[in-house]
Amino acid sequence: MEIGLYTFADVGTDPVTGKKIGPSERLRNLVEEIELADQVGLDVFGLGEHHRSDYAVSSPAVALAAAATRTKRIRLSSAVSVLSSDDPIRVFQQFSTLDNLSEGRAEIMAGRGSFIESFPLFGYDLGDYDTLFAEKLELLMKLNEGERVTWPGGQHTQPINERGVYPRPYQEKLPIWIAVGGTPQSVARAGVLGLPLALAIIGGEPARFAPLFDLYRRAAAQSGHDAAKLATSINVHGFVGETTVEAADTFYAPQAEVMNRIGRERGWGPTNRDHFDQSRGPRGALFVGSPAEVTDKILANHEVFGFSRFLIQMAIGVMDHAKLMKAIELLGTKVAPEVRKATANKSR
Repeated sequence: MEIGLYTFADVGTDPVTGKKIGPSERLRNLVEEIELADQVGLDVFGLGEHHRSDYAVSSPAVALAAAATRTKRIRLSSAVSVLSSDDPIRVFQQFSTLDNLSEGRAEIMAGRGSFIESFPLFGYDLGDYDTLFAEKLELLMKLNEGERVTWPGGQHTQPINERGVYPRPYQEKLPIWIAVGGTPQSVARAGVLGLPLALAIIGGEPARFAPLFDLYRRAAAQSGHDAAKLATSINVHGFVGETTVEAADTFYAPQAEVMNRIGRERGWGPTNRDHFDQSRGPRGALFVGSPAEVTDKILANHEVFGFSRFLIQMAIGVMDHAKLMKAIELLGTKVAPEVRKATANKSR
C-alpha cells in the first residue's frame, strides 16, 4: 500500500488570516512540503497542472524537479498532466529529465483535464476533448517503448520517422497512470490499455464509485492483462489533525472558499459547515479527522475498492504553512504505518 499527497499549489488570500500568498512563496513552501513528506516516509507526491491565477503550478515537472535533489525515496508524479493540450514528446522529455534527476522516481499521471483553460491557451478545440487525449496517450506510450520512434501521425500529432527521443528515463520505462473523474469510458480505456488507474473522488459517497473499479478490472482482463497486477488509486480531499476538531476547523475555511469559488463557475450549489461535517462522516467523501479517524476511513474504503495507493489533497485553498506541515507529519508518522500494517497482502 502506498500513501501520498497531491496538491495544485493554491495561491491567493488565506481566508482565516487575510495573508496573501503569491507563487514565489507558495512554490518555496511546496518544496519544503515535498521534502518533509519524503522524510516522514510517504510514498508519493503529486502536482496538478493548471493555467489559472489561483494556482502556482502550470508545469508539474519543473516544480517536481526542484524537489528531486532534496528528496531520497518519494515518488514524484504529476496529478495530472493535461496531456490533451500538451505535446507528448515534451511531456516525455520533461519527465525523463525528472526521472534522471531523481534516480528513477518520476511518474506521469495523465488526464483529459477537469479545467479547460489550457485548451484555448494552446490553440486546441474543446470539441476534440476526447480524441486529443486518446491520440496523444497512444503516442506517449509509444515514446515510452523504445529509444527510436516511428509514428504515422494523426489528426492531432505529427508523423515521426525513426527519430530518437532523449533523454531516456532512468527507469526502464516511465510509469504512466490514467487519472479519471468518474467517466466509465475513461475507466474502461485504462483497463484496455493495461495502465494503472487513479480515481478522483471529491464528492458524494465513495462506495458508489466502486463499480468503476470493477469495470476497470473487467476491461483489463478482457484485453489480456492480469488485472490483479494493475495498480489502482483513489485520490481524495482531506486533512489530518491532532484531534477531530482541529482537523475540521483548519481545513474547512480554505476548502469551502475553493469549492464555492469553483462552484460558482460550474453552477454548483454553495457549500456550508453542515454539508462539510456531513461529508467528513463515515460515508462521506472527505477524509478529515484525527490520525485514528483518517486511518479507519482509509481502511473502510480499502475494503470496498481494494486499491493499492491512496493519495490525499490536504492543501486545498490557501492555508497556514505550519499547520499543513504538521498534517503531513501526522499522515506520514501516524496514519501511513497503520494503514500499511493493516493492508499488508490485502491489496488486489
